[in-house]
Amino acid sequence: MDRRRSVSMDVSVSIPSAAAAASMENMSDDRIAIIIPQRSPSNKILPLGFQQNEPSQPPPGSAKRVALPLIKKVVAELLGTFLLVFTVVSALIMNEAHGGALGLVGVAATAGLAMVVIVSSLAHVSGGHINPAVSVAMAAFGHLPRPHLAPYVAAQLLGSVAASFAARALYADLIPVHNLGATVATVPRLGDAEAFLVEFATTFVFLFVVTALATDPKAVKELVAVGAGAAVMMNALVSAKSTGASMNPARTLGPAIATGTYTKIWVYMVAPPLGAIAGSGAYHALK
Repeated sequence: MDRRRSVSMDVSVSIPSAAAAASMENMSDDRIAIIIPQRSPSNKILPLGFQQNEPSQPPPGSAKRVALPLIKKVVAELLGTFLLVFTVVSALIMNEAHGGALGLVGVAATAGLAMVVIVSSLAHVSGGHINPAVSVAMAAFGHLPRPHLAPYVAAQLLGSVAASFAARALYADLIPVHNLGATVATVPRLGDAEAFLVEFATTFVFLFVVTALATDPKAVKELVAVGAGAAVMMNALVSAKSTGASMNPARTLGPAIATGTYTKIWVYMVAPPLGAIAGSGAYHALK
């Protein structure tokens, strides 16, 4: 019998390693080795929106992310809340001083546009909360470090108080101080329970929208400011005539201190944070 026919052909499948590489040299000529390269972790196909951990050392020429100091974030929240409250209070004063020139739609649009502009400017710095209720909800669900909550809220309240006194001084010739509270303060025209439910519901809707756009990896982040502004305007059109459409403890507390108007202020200190937690929690449960 031909010797060549008596030789059996062995086919081995192996994954290269240091030991396997060394033993390949000692293989007989009648063995065929099929080499399958090891699969690196980088070959994994990941869902859109998720990435592997970045290398500890960024590649040359790439921008290295540096965490902003807390003080810069706090200053951004103070400035953002100042601008928001000053804009809203100014719109209310101008509307009153000029015989309702802006009207409900005009004041609501002013508040919504202020949200769009300010959040667009500060979202990359501090998140653009400019609202203690937002900060409470973000901290409750892990989107804001718990130690940052107190500085954020303090800055927001301080910014609101400063804005309210600035508006009071600037528009002293338009609105007498003793009439200013009726113009800029949020005083409910409903009973306690009804006012509480209205502020709870409007803040629920506001935070549902903000949480969906700001925290979900699948959302279009460029729409965060637009969605927040649209939600504020919508809620203002619905509830401005009943509760003042606060949705923001800072927006209520600053004008209350500047005008000495504290009527049922507890509604605005309690309902918005609870509504914010519920709205944010509802979206987390939904997704």
